[in-house]
Amino acid sequence: MNPPVDAAAPGDRTALGVELVIDNRTGLHARPARVFVNVAKRFASDVRVHHGAKRANGKSLAALLALGVKPGSAIRIEVEGSDGEAALEALAAAVTSGLGEANHAAPAASAPAASAPAPVAAAPDPRVRRGVPAAPGLAIGPIHQLRAAGAQISDAAGDPADERRRLDAARATARSQLGDARRGLAERGAAAEAAILDVQLELLDDPDLAAGADQRIADGGSAARAWHAALAERSAELAGVADELLAARAADFADLSDRVVRILGGGAAGDALPDHPVIIVAPDLSPSQTSAFEAGRVLGICTAAGGPTSHAAILARALGLPSVVGAGSDVLAWPDGAVIALDGGTGSVLRDPDPAEAAQVRAAQAAHAARRADDERSAMAPAITRDGRRIEVAANVGSVDEARRAAAAGAEAVGLLRTEFLFLERATAPGEDEQREVYAAIAAAMAGRPVIVRTLDIGGDKPLPYLAQPAEANPFLGMRGLRLCLERPELLRQQLRAILGAASAGSLRIMLPMVADLAELRAARAILAEIAAERSAPALEVGIMIEVPSAAILARAFAPEVDFFSIGSNDLTQYTLAMDRTHPTLAARADGLHPAVLRLIELTVEAAHAHGKWVGLCGELGADPVAVPILVGLGVDELSVNVPAVAAVKSRIRALSFAEARELAARALRCATAGEVRKAMTP
Repeated sequence: MNPPVDAAAPGDRTALGVELVIDNRTGLHARPARVFVNVAKRFASDVRVHHGAKRANGKSLAALLALGVKPGSAIRIEVEGSDGEAALEALAAAVTSGLGEANHAAPAASAPAASAPAPVAAAPDPRVRRGVPAAPGLAIGPIHQLRAAGAQISDAAGDPADERRRLDAARATARSQLGDARRGLAERGAAAEAAILDVQLELLDDPDLAAGADQRIADGGSAARAWHAALAERSAELAGVADELLAARAADFADLSDRVVRILGGGAAGDALPDHPVIIVAPDLSPSQTSAFEAGRVLGICTAAGGPTSHAAILARALGLPSVVGAGSDVLAWPDGAVIALDGGTGSVLRDPDPAEAAQVRAAQAAHAARRADDERSAMAPAITRDGRRIEVAANVGSVDEARRAAAAGAEAVGLLRTEFLFLERATAPGEDEQREVYAAIAAAMAGRPVIVRTLDIGGDKPLPYLAQPAEANPFLGMRGLRLCLERPELLRQQLRAILGAASAGSLRIMLPMVADLAELRAARAILAEIAAERSAPALEVGIMIEVPSAAILARAFAPEVDFFSIGSNDLTQYTLAMDRTHPTLAARADGLHPAVLRLIELTVEAAHAHGKWVGLCGELGADPVAVPILVGLGVDELSVNVPAVAAVKSRIRALSFAEARELAARALRCATAGEVRKAMTP
């Protein structure tokens, strides 16, 4: 039920207001603020947001960020206009549903996996700097200090109309540049991380920033000075907010200001790099700077400031650039060309490694590169154990482009199509036609190889801003996955119609998420049968995800009524161990190799095989090198992993004997803890 709406001011019949609490995990940070703005822009009414003594335009991302709204803070939304009631209802629904985020504690920053031991001398060696590991891997090479001075701001102003036209043209060029960078990231396998640039794209069209620049131009300022001043004002507001994450967004304003001012001055948008490979050393980096680094030209990154959860660090991990952040200001005094060895897994940086140390780094790099090259050369070959057991290796994908990359990487199927990408980060749900076209394009990209389409898995950590849901004390145990779609059957019906409509484009299968009992499965199958009969559609295989312990325990009851099982190891682990996998303290202990989880996997496989059905696994466990032989030994028939891991998982399987894998699985099941399992698997 929505909060009560009241008049915003006595005697004002068109102004309406409501008091709400921001109960998502990050407050009004960039992503939830963007969701709010996109909902507000659907309506003609003016939208204002009050937080304490501050007031902001609800259609301006810059203004909302400057409010500094933290989780649990109260805001007041006021609307005025012809569609005010509808606007207020939609905004209230978006806020109460979490603005695209779950209302639980923010996840801890995941620690990058440790790389091979680096040849770093023990402190207090003066050559060594200790920073924070941000992206795993080893790098060695000459440094290039990125000391980019701010763009030169011209104060020479012409006619205000001409200055406005120049600014509009510069913003359009910046929009094109950022769009190209976003597409480039997606093409390099960082589709999810590419969305980081959306904040700057949104700011280019921000009404408050545009109005601020226009006013300064009207007062006689140049386009460059006006744009810089408008963004600097908002940047200063953010920098003063008592919130580390919000204050860090000030860098987006400075970066965008610099880009547009450079364009106005006829210069390049970025900073020129040497014509040879280098390790970047900088005070800090912006997302757009990091996204522009080309593989081969940049070997690694070392920054004096910054943290492992910064957008630049996230992009570095996605691009495979070894990175150390927070290494201290001393690194900024190192001269260009000085050689350093950087270990992004431990956070260590060694200046001027001696020949033996350099040789050790290069040997570790060469060994890793050789393994990767071998894996990729054989990526198209099937994954067959030494004694003849074939395991299908599929890919988890979330877009048409990712499906194309999966096919090129050797994936034998799409083991999990996350359809949520069609529903998130937008103000309204996708229609049946849009869904059908996307599913058909993904099926075509896989060229006849199976595509398992998971029906909408929202709720928990993935609420939708346009789908009003009451607040839940524990959304992971509430309305999510199939149970939510059965409560909102039109969502499910529309999606099933779209899947059936796309079936002729390839080999589609349907997978239902978060099934806890047979009644849910039967209800969904009844809806599917009804739609198929209406359309005379061909029968598609239907499976369920095993994510809830009850489904694994009752797998023998489910098996006769499904065509396959797919184990969602991430959720199965957290539900089995009662440990939120995003909990800052417990996340490291939520290990899918816990014997209790392995026993549930064993139960599922035994039940499926007893009824002639196959079992896949589509969680992170499938790409864990320690877990692969255990899963194969337990009898899992398919492993679906992220696209970059396909080749390596196939190679790992080919090195196994199924007989030996069964012995390893039996040994793992005799252990009492996940730690014991991992130790038992170590030669």
